[in-house]
Amino acid sequence: MRCSLCPRRCAAERDERGGRGLCGMGVLPRVARAAPHFGEEPCISGTRGSGAVFFSGCALRCAFCQNEAISHGGAGEDVTPERLAEIFAELENTGVHNINLVTASHFAPAVAQALAIYRPRIPIVYNCGGYESLETLRLLEGLIDVYLPDYKYIDPAMAKLLSAAPDYPQVAFEAIREMRRQTGPAVYDADGLLLRGTHIRHLLLPGLSGDAMRILTRIRDELPEGTPVSLMAQYVPCGRALSIPGMGRRVTRREYARVEAHMRALGLPGYVQALSSASDAYVPAFDGTGVRRA
Repeated sequence: MRCSLCPRRCAAERDERGGRGLCGMGVLPRVARAAPHFGEEPCISGTRGSGAVFFSGCALRCAFCQNEAISHGGAGEDVTPERLAEIFAELENTGVHNINLVTASHFAPAVAQALAIYRPRIPIVYNCGGYESLETLRLLEGLIDVYLPDYKYIDPAMAKLLSAAPDYPQVAFEAIREMRRQTGPAVYDADGLLLRGTHIRHLLLPGLSGDAMRILTRIRDELPEGTPVSLMAQYVPCGRALSIPGMGRRVTRREYARVEAHMRALGLPGYVQALSSASDAYVPAFDGTGVRRA
């Protein structure tokens, strides 16, 4: 196939197991881990964990990516849609609260096929970097219960420097608007678990508290009232970020407090991650757990 699934629309040739696009992936989903995961927001992980399926490859080139082994390195094992459907069922049987598809957009047709084979009786979460095409999102309409996108940047220059995607600010915002249209307002169960809705994440980066405040204001002003937000503190300098001026340090307590106060002043609902979460402990082992048949 010649691929146009992500906003880059590179028209790269992809066969079953390989491709020449920026994501570097073939058509078959490559999965690096499928297991209960407890590192998400409380409304996603709950007490029994989120059934996270970590896909390899990514349309972004984030200099600070903690999952570089799979986003850039291509670790993982190719699976058929039939096997992916089995993985969903196996995770569901462990008692997790949801099935969490982590960075799956470049495999969207296979994901849709897998969900047609077996649709779990728990919510399907689409966990992504926000850099999504409207056409791909519409392919998934009706299949996704919860969208969990990042909104990383509001400045095209920073998006270019840190993720090689200068169009990210507007592309991601339009994608989030489409996600919100599909899901409607957030719906929670009696235990506070998110059953349906769009929950936006913003990871505060060092030196960019002003940009973060602009992002939060834009969410308040341009999206429907009540759209929940997570303010994330887990930035850890790594990879190429270590060589970029200003990116080789952690976020300060003062920076984080400033953005948190702005979020509160705007009245945005959601979740504020503890500043102590700036740790690589949230990165799981991408060792193939749960990918092969037992």
